[in-house]
Amino acid sequence: MRGKRIALCASRKLGEMTTLIEKQGGTAVIRPAQGTVFFKGSELGGEMRSIIAMRPDWIVFTTGIGFEVLWETAEREGIAAEWKRAIENACVAARGYKTAAALKKIGIISTAASEDGTTKGLIRALGAHDFAGKKVVAQLYGDTAPALKQFFLARGASYTELFPYRHVAPDRETLEALYSEIIGREVDAVCFTSAMQVRFFFSFAREKQDITPLLEAFRTDVVACAVGKVTQEALEEEGVSRVIAPEHERMGAMIMTLARYFQQ
Repeated sequence: MRGKRIALCASRKLGEMTTLIEKQGGTAVIRPAQGTVFFKGSELGGEMRSIIAMRPDWIVFTTGIGFEVLWETAEREGIAAEWKRAIENACVAARGYKTAAALKKIGIISTAASEDGTTKGLIRALGAHDFAGKKVVAQLYGDTAPALKQFFLARGASYTELFPYRHVAPDRETLEALYSEIIGREVDAVCFTSAMQVRFFFSFAREKQDITPLLEAFRTDVVACAVGKVTQEALEEEGVSRVIAPEHERMGAMIMTLARYFQQ
């Protein structure tokens, strides 16, 4: 990694990653693209009441932490019994083993599950089911999961998204700097540690209506590096054809995987 400039889109563990990069002879370029996350509070309770009244046919849980936040909100808002009944009366889908484990804590077994933790895996698991005219609710943590939405709408479902948190976009000047550095080949790699960072950055790029040079840079000279499968999947959905990721989802493992890639 000697002489390489590595852009970091994370907002936490930056010191640890910077140290690892510098030990490998590289330079860290801090470009946080995570944005700010706010808990919705009572607003979320109102959204959950609307979903309970809707009586959904399917509820899709995409993260364990998201499910747990909804359950804690239901208890705080005094609607835990109604929320659990809504889940029990629906078919339930879960993305990833942590989500399935969270559901099992309240006695819910998934009708469909993605064992590999990816949206693609979840869509494969859902492929045998009929969604025409069905009311589907998808709990999303931050990633808008466009492939999941497209899947349900293409099969005639009514689709509603439920976000436990409110996400505010990162500073536009930071995104502008990162965009310019990538297309100008001023960085050699960009490390993304969440799907939300990917969505915010590429939404910004598409607003500029200038996505082609960005994708070309990632295809040829700039390496896109993801912390894990979900983040890698988000990059691929945005059109990035070359993405490297560690076998185990850890930020340190991501940096070392990138270092080995540059040694090839």
